[in-house]
Amino acid sequence: MTIAFVFPGQGAQSIGMGHALADAYPAAKAVFDEVDEALGENLSALIWEGDIETLTLTQNAQPALMATSLAALRALEAEGVALTTASYVAGHSLGEYSALAASGAIGLADTARLLRIRGQAMQQAVPVGVGAMAAILGLDLEAVRNIAAKAAEGQVCEAANDNDPAQVVVSGDRAAVERAMVLAKEGGAKRALALPVSAPFHCKLMQPAADVMAEALAKVDIVAPEVPLIANVLAEPVSDPDKIGKLLVEQVTGAVRWRESVLAMAALGVDEIWEIGAGKALSGMIRRIDRSIATRAVGSPDDVLAAAGK
Repeated sequence: MTIAFVFPGQGAQSIGMGHALADAYPAAKAVFDEVDEALGENLSALIWEGDIETLTLTQNAQPALMATSLAALRALEAEGVALTTASYVAGHSLGEYSALAASGAIGLADTARLLRIRGQAMQQAVPVGVGAMAAILGLDLEAVRNIAAKAAEGQVCEAANDNDPAQVVVSGDRAAVERAMVLAKEGGAKRALALPVSAPFHCKLMQPAADVMAEALAKVDIVAPEVPLIANVLAEPVSDPDKIGKLLVEQVTGAVRWRESVLAMAALGVDEIWEIGAGKALSGMIRRIDRSIATRAVGSPDDVLAAAGK
């Protein structure tokens, strides 16, 4: 059996996530403590006792989801399941940072600080209300790319997330995204849903955030991961630290090629994928991409014990 560990992105957050892990495993609690210290604030209190609106702010959700993922991984390790149980790691958007922290490529404290910077920079790149994102359901990537190009009309409208065979997210200027939603419905989409996000991620409008991340990443030590990363923007394995740094910059404006990443893992022999952290969204996408791949969500102490065969 060949296993990959994958890490969720924004949207998976919920109040209370990771609390049971922290209560059950000192190593999991230590993750939240280290993230709190790195950020100079009590983020764990927000995660466990705060309000969902504040947690969902991009600058909070990104380090919070990473901390929850790493806490789940540390719990697995405490039960004897090493990172090297996995042959590959991958993550959806911010989850790529979780994957890199998990695999030792970037230190936990550095990862928390990078995600705080990333969240703030992505929020500040485009004034609130100017951009938008929408999920197009029932059309494939090529169809959505054509619709986005037609809807742009001189503005930005791009296919931002290729999530699975029937879900592609578009991102860009609000008016262009709204035109794309209309065109998608006319073009046979089952649904076109505006997403509750505060900025248009993974499109050209995020270039100011990419510039910020280039500067921030240049100050951080990146080493070769213990297991290869399936990179979002390439949908293929990478281990070279310099290349990883460049890809993290490209990722801010580039599309998340999740469907292709899962297919790449399958082609590399992966037949089981564990979703480490909050929620089960990636597991659903994986099943829609390739039903032959078994999935397992690891987000609670019971999940950890089951994964460890206990």
